[in-house]
Amino acid sequence: MRGHIKQRTKGAWSIVIDTGKDPATGKRRQQWYTVKGTKKEAQSKMRELLDALEKGVFVKPNKRTLGAWLEEWLENYAKIRVSPKTWDGYRHIVRRHISPALGALELIKLEPRHLQNHYAKELVSGRLNGKGGLGNRAVQYEHRIISNALTYALKMGVVSRNVAQAVDPPRVAHKTMMVLAPDDIEKVLNEARLTSYYPIIFTALYTGMRRGELLALRWKDLDLTLARLSVVNSLYRLNGKTIIKEPKSPHSRRMIALPPTLSLMLRDYKGERQARMILTGDPLTEEDFVFARNNGKPHDPDTVTGAWAKIAKNVGLANVRFHDLRHTHATLMLMAGIHPKIVSERLGHSKVAITLDIYSHIVPGLQEAAAESFDKMLKPKIGNIKNPLAKC
Repeated sequence: MRGHIKQRTKGAWSIVIDTGKDPATGKRRQQWYTVKGTKKEAQSKMRELLDALEKGVFVKPNKRTLGAWLEEWLENYAKIRVSPKTWDGYRHIVRRHISPALGALELIKLEPRHLQNHYAKELVSGRLNGKGGLGNRAVQYEHRIISNALTYALKMGVVSRNVAQAVDPPRVAHKTMMVLAPDDIEKVLNEARLTSYYPIIFTALYTGMRRGELLALRWKDLDLTLARLSVVNSLYRLNGKTIIKEPKSPHSRRMIALPPTLSLMLRDYKGERQARMILTGDPLTEEDFVFARNNGKPHDPDTVTGAWAKIAKNVGLANVRFHDLRHTHATLMLMAGIHPKIVSERLGHSKVAITLDIYSHIVPGLQEAAAESFDKMLKPKIGNIKNPLAKC
């Protein structure tokens, strides 16, 4: 037998695993574990360890804590895999939510119940200001971070399994997106005309581009002769600094054809910008940002969001976000019968399935319209064919 159990105290058991001979000394090597609970639970843990030993995935215990491992994962894995903004978000959640509650636990002693209990507490009292709990989406995000870190630990041979996979995080209700109706679009654009943010709002509506993609756009990325633009960068703010980098995925780098109305608006807007810059003695160049302040620097993302919120509120649409212009663009294109693949490419989605999933509320209507169109197409051809089910 390669393992046995000894009772240490009431409710505590020692599991002794024989891991084979030491090649240097020839002596038998043993690994000891302590398990709290019933004898049945200790036996279950021993079977798990023996199975891992048999499969060659046995991990020797160590005193590394979950908190220490999360920090290692942040620095050695996440930091080189995700954007600085995303990494900063990971770090905040690890240090402010996960580690204070679970960081002292030894990594190999982490159990599904520890995570499940933590999630339950976060939902009730997880806010840092002490005023209530976190939302389901925030807790699910914590779970994703823990699971990713444990998956990395599994690959590195630090743990024998990812216990997060045995945990059910809170479900997130589908968030209803806001889509502007044609009348609302007219109200918004008329209100936006009174501000300097009209060009970026107009472009967001007519292209479906993300806020960061719009702010990183330079004149060299636009071809107003061929009516198209290239999305090659995205802009965001991190710790008070403006950062411009490639979009989050290869599919986000894309070419977008410009509707004639947008192309004309941008042409006029560029002429206005050129005239203004000449007056300041600093001519507009192809390297300049399209949507910029008077000093040529790009707008701050939060400033754009704030300006949009004021415009939307003024026309009675306070619950509509700037990002909903992207949803409006996609929805109107799908409703107009544009193939979902084309819409997906304009939005920069990696798969058309993502587009169809996000805009699934539109698909039933498209299906009905397609069925009606199919019927109208064939009806003249088969109108004289007798019903084979009818009685002769």
